Amino acid sequence: MMDAGAAALAASLGPALGCRVDATPAVAVHGGCISRCWRWETAAGPVFVKEAGPGQVAMLEAEKRGLEELLAAGALRVPAPLALGTFEGGAFLALEWIDFAPVTPAVEERLGEQLAALHRNRAERFGFDRDNFIGSTPQPNGWRADWVVFLREARLGLQLDLAAAGGHGGRLQERGRRLLDLLEVFFATYRPAPSLLHGDLWGGNWGADTTGSPVIYDPAVYYGDREADIAMTKLFGGFGPRFYSAYVASWPLDQAAGTRRDLYNLYHVLNHLNLFGGSYRAQAESMIDQLLAAVGH
Repeated sequence: MMDAGAAALAASLGPALGCRVDATPAVAVHGGCISRCWRWETAAGPVFVKEAGPGQVAMLEAEKRGLEELLAAGALRVPAPLALGTFEGGAFLALEWIDFAPVTPAVEERLGEQLAALHRNRAERFGFDRDNFIGSTPQPNGWRADWVVFLREARLGLQLDLAAAGGHGGRLQERGRRLLDLLEVFFATYRPAPSLLHGDLWGGNWGADTTGSPVIYDPAVYYGDREADIAMTKLFGGFGPRFYSAYVASWPLDQAAGTRRDLYNLYHVLNHLNLFGGSYRAQAESMIDQLLAAVGH
């Protein structure tokens, strides 16, 4: 980190935390592909600092709010937000520093149990009290009473609109719009309740602390169908059999949950198409075809 930038960040970080901080970060650490992340030493111990550009304050604000919601649920360990602020040239979010250790099957089992406990936190409607982001894509969370409407308008329909604006028309749009018209079929005998979701639960967004407790982070929080969190764990891998068996033992899934897995993961694949392009279009079209075939179209 350049000395001038470090000095500006440190000058804001110290007062925000209410303690003395080093003039420069100790070391760069991994923290995703959007923000630069640091271990920063302070008089109160190390903190994890995310540094973002001046136009990304809303993204850090949304992450802080999501972590607060997960923290209040008391079901799973999340890094506690410590300070949020701006400095000349950027913005920062300071979080509790957590030392991580290798994941074991026992930790995966605890994750399954605790995720089920997290999902038992409910709201009266689907959505959240603020919009946030899925990756760098804005994620609208306006409250809706009907899950199918929320899924159609705030999730799949939004991503299809972004894809169209990005030049991905033709068959993707034609088949995708047909799928939106048929969403009710997937919920003919199933009425999900609004559960508190991590929202972006892939293998890179969880780990184990040194006590053997699972930790989740980098959320895209909202209240939705708990199957959406479970579905995403299967999109990129990173979760072992003891995770799934422990979750189901704690709270069994609907017997038709597997038929909706691609429906929920299509949201993330379309988002990857909109962010990165490439082969994600073919993957999205294949998923749409399989979903339409499942309902006779």
